Amino acid sequence: MVALPVAGIKFLTVNFIKICDMNTKEKWNERYHAGTGERQAALVLNENLHLLPENGRALDLACGLGGNAILLAQQGLKVDAWDIADVPIAALQDVATERQLSIQAGVRDVEVNPPGPETFDVIVVGYFLDRDLIPALIRALKPDGLIYYQTFTRQYVSDRGPQRAEFRLADQELLQLFSELHILFYREEGCVGDVQKGFRDEAMLIGMKKG
Repeated sequence: MVALPVAGIKFLTVNFIKICDMNTKEKWNERYHAGTGERQAALVLNENLHLLPENGRALDLACGLGGNAILLAQQGLKVDAWDIADVPIAALQDVATERQLSIQAGVRDVEVNPPGPETFDVIVVGYFLDRDLIPALIRALKPDGLIYYQTFTRQYVSDRGPQRAEFRLADQELLQLFSELHILFYREEGCVGDVQKGFRDEAMLIGMKKG
């Protein structure tokens, strides 16, 4: 199985804020029609595939073009991929059908209709931050289920990501938001040391819901 490329590609920039000035679905559809973004998996998933179960059901939440969904399906998981925009969902379902991947892509506003309790073995969230949704995501994990989460932080050294602080994580906020989980992996480097090296602008976490 071949992992999706990470290095040298701009991170998808269409999943990380709530749109307030126009209809959210229309906004993201316009961006996808304009060709904004790349289909790739989040670093937290790509570098930690060894923690995935051998089988089970996974969710790529706010999936965009579906890089996480494709990689999860390549690992043998049955994948649901949800996004509020229908343009990327249609494109992802075409890719899944063409490559014969076990992906069910659907249009869904997760703020209104979150996943049900104990539904998924794995949930992956990349560049989407809704603090109010996180308790529902924890409940949606089956016992021993994993959540992979990666998004932007308020300490940053480049111009990537949203400019408004409420759409970025405070220092070590992911650890607080997922404090009831068993943390398997966490990385956040802030502005310490040589900021031209390392993992900057973001935080990532993998947590397990103990059975």
